[in-house]
Amino acid sequence: MPKPGTALKTDPWRLESQADLNALREQIVAARDPQRPEVVICHGTGCLANGSAKVAQAFRTALDKSGIKAKVVPGIKTTGCHGFCSRGPLVIVRPKGLFYQHVKPEDVQEIVQRTLIEDQPVERLLYRDPKTDDLIFTEKEIPFYKLQQRVVLHNIGKIDPTDIADTIAAGGYQALAKALTSMTPEQVVAEMEKSGLRGRGGAGFPTGRKWRSALNAIQKKGRPVYVVVNGDEGDPGAFMDRTIMEGDPHAVLEGLILGAYALGAEKGYLYVRAEYPLAIRHLEIAMAQAREYGLLGENILNSGFSFDARINRGAGAFVCGESTALFTSIEGKPGNPRPKYVRSVEEGLWGRPTVLNNVETWANVPLIVERGSQWYAGLGVPHSTGTKVFSLVGKVNNIGLVEVPMGVSMASIVEQIGGGVPGGKPFKAVQTGGPSGGCIPYSLKETPVDFDSLTAAGSMMGSGAMIVMDDSDCVVDVGRYFLRFLEEESCGKCLPCRLGLTRLREILDNFSKGIGSEQDIADLTSLAQAIQDGALCALGSSAPNPVLTTIRYFKEEYLAHVRDHKCPAGVCKDLITYRIDPELCTGCMSCARQCPAECISGKKKKPHAIDAEKCLRCGICKETCKFGAVLIN
Repeated sequence: MPKPGTALKTDPWRLESQADLNALREQIVAARDPQRPEVVICHGTGCLANGSAKVAQAFRTALDKSGIKAKVVPGIKTTGCHGFCSRGPLVIVRPKGLFYQHVKPEDVQEIVQRTLIEDQPVERLLYRDPKTDDLIFTEKEIPFYKLQQRVVLHNIGKIDPTDIADTIAAGGYQALAKALTSMTPEQVVAEMEKSGLRGRGGAGFPTGRKWRSALNAIQKKGRPVYVVVNGDEGDPGAFMDRTIMEGDPHAVLEGLILGAYALGAEKGYLYVRAEYPLAIRHLEIAMAQAREYGLLGENILNSGFSFDARINRGAGAFVCGESTALFTSIEGKPGNPRPKYVRSVEEGLWGRPTVLNNVETWANVPLIVERGSQWYAGLGVPHSTGTKVFSLVGKVNNIGLVEVPMGVSMASIVEQIGGGVPGGKPFKAVQTGGPSGGCIPYSLKETPVDFDSLTAAGSMMGSGAMIVMDDSDCVVDVGRYFLRFLEEESCGKCLPCRLGLTRLREILDNFSKGIGSEQDIADLTSLAQAIQDGALCALGSSAPNPVLTTIRYFKEEYLAHVRDHKCPAGVCKDLITYRIDPELCTGCMSCARQCPAECISGKKKKPHAIDAEKCLRCGICKETCKFGAVLIN
C-alpha cells in the first residue's frame, strides 16, 4: 500500500478492489492531523495571474525563517479556484478558516507572525461586508459563499488537484468502485435517467436519455462506442468548465470512466481548448496518477473492465464547441459542423455511436452514482434538477464562480450572492447563455434560473455565463459585440450564417450611428428569424438571440438611436459628445495629460474645456477624472 501523497511506481501497489481503495483512503486520512495549521493558497488561473504563485513562495520562505516548532509547522496547499475571483489572490488559514483577500507577497510575513505564531487575525486583509461594513473572518460566513450550494464544486478550493491522495481522501473514485462492484451498466444508465440530469453544455438534453439512445444504437450497429468530454468552453465570460478541470480533474475523469462502463466504451477523449494550459496540465497529471493506481487503463480495480482516454487540444475555434464540429476536429479534419440528419449517439466519431457531454455534466455523474438518483432529483426543480455552476461577471460587485440549485431567481444570484451593481443601482439586464443567449431585463429579475424558464424569457442556459449590465451599457452596442464575435467564429459553411450574421451586424452598425428607420427594427426581427430557421448548426440558429431579446425588452432604446439620434447609455461614439462641467472641474489637468488627441485646454486650477471637433470620444478623460466633471451629452 502506498504512503499518503506519494505516486505509485510499481504494479504491486496498484489498487485491485474497493477494499484496497477504502484501505488507502483510511490510511491517508489517519496520517493527517485535522488540527494542524494549513495555509491554503488559491492557484486558479485568475489568482495565478494576480501573483498567487509568488505568495506561495513567500510563505515557504517566511515559514523557513520563522522558527516555528517542527511539529506545528503549517502545511502549504495550493488548490484550484475558490470562486471569489474579484478578491484574489486568496489565502485561507485552516483549521479556523480565516479568509484573507488581495494577498500580496509583502503581506505574508505579517500573516505568519500575527496568525500562525500569535494566533491573531490580520484585520486589514479580512473581508468587509460592503453593505454593513462589518468584518467577516471566515470563508463560510461570507455571503458570496454562504448563499451558495456547492455540489459539483465541493472539493475545489480544498484539494490539491495534482495530488490523487487528496482526491481519494475526499472520497474520489468511491462511485467508480461502487459501480464496478455492485452495479450493472444498465443500473448506472437507469440512475442517470432517474436523476433528471440535463446536459450542462447549453442544450440541456437529458443525459440519461442520451445514454439510453446510445445503447439502442449499439444494439443496431455494434461496437466500438466512444465517450467524449467537451472542454471547448468558448463563451465570452465563461470559465466554469475550466475551473472544474483545473481544480478537480479527477471528478471529470471519474465521470467519464463511469460513462464508459455504462456504455461499454473502451476509448474516450477529452477535447480541451489549447488556451487552457493549466487545465490540460492538471488533467494529464490526473490521468497519469489514475493509471498508476489502477483506476484507468487495463482491468480497472481488477473488475475485468478496461478503459483509457486521451486529451485532444482544440485550436480555439468557437464553432468546435458544437458536437459535429468537435468530432471532425478530433478526427483530424477542419472543425466544421455537418448536418445532423443522424444524431451523434448513432453516428458520432468515425461514424460510430458516441456520447458527448460537457465537463460539468461528467463531473455530476460520480455524485449521482455515489449518493443516488433520488438525492440528486431532490435538488433544483422538476425538469431542471441538481445545481448549476455560473460565472458571474460584468457590472457586479462579487465577480466569480457561483453554484446554486436550479430554479433560484436571477435576483438571488445577482443581488444577493453577487452583491448587486456597484453604486447600489439596479442592474439593467443579465446576458445568459453566452453570445448565443439573450438579455433578461431587470423587470424579470424574479425569473427562475432553469432551462425552461430562461427559454421562455427568450434566452437560454447555455454553458452558464452570466454577464451583468447596468445603465451605462447600450443594448445596440451589446448586440453588435456578440454578432461580431459570432460572425468571426462562424465557419461560413451555410448561407444563413455566412451572410445573415454580417447583414444583422451591418444594420446594428447603422443604428449605432443614428442611421436607419423604425422599419429597420422589423427587418432585424425578420432576418433574425430566418437565420434561426435556416442555419446549419446551433451557432447560427442561436446567434440572433441577443438581438431578438434586446428588441423585445428594450425597443425604446433602439428607437432612440434612429428616431432621436441619441444613445441613452452614452456609448455609441457617433451619437455622443464629451464636455467638462466648469462647476465641477478643479483644473487638476489629469484629463489633459491623458488625452491622446490633445483636445483638452485650460490652465492649472482653472476649468478646462474639450474641443468637440478634435475629440476622439475615447472616454479616457471621463475615466481619468476623479471629480465627475466630464459629462456625456
